[in-house]
Amino acid sequence: MRVVLVGICGSGKTTLARGLLGLGHKVRECRQEHSEVPYMWKVLSRPDVLIYLDASDEVIVGRGRRPYAPGLVEDQRRRLAHAREHCDLYVQTDHLTEGQVLGLVAEFLADRTGCSQAI
Repeated sequence: MRVVLVGICGSGKTTLARGLLGLGHKVRECRQEHSEVPYMWKVLSRPDVLIYLDASDEVIVGRGRRPYAPGLVEDQRRRLAHAREHCDLYVQTDHLTEGQVLGLVAEFLADRTGCSQAI
């Protein structure tokens, strides 16, 4: 099963991708937030499962991983709107630890495949 991650910068895509790879999943991050082509995630990635990660402006700034400019997050959300409408799982990461996000997504994927994964 091909798992594709989309979401705004700083939402946790790279961390989740590493965790899912460690559990043996085929996973890819799609940089849809940087593209004006709304369906790029679908054409280039061809996911079996699309997971959308989100975070509030305040959390993104607090994570301090990206330069933050007013309007940046709004532009990314606009570019990601099509992916959000079509995602199989939406995860708001604000109040979750990295382990909790991984556990939630791993459980979701296990339910879809009928396989359990220990994390």
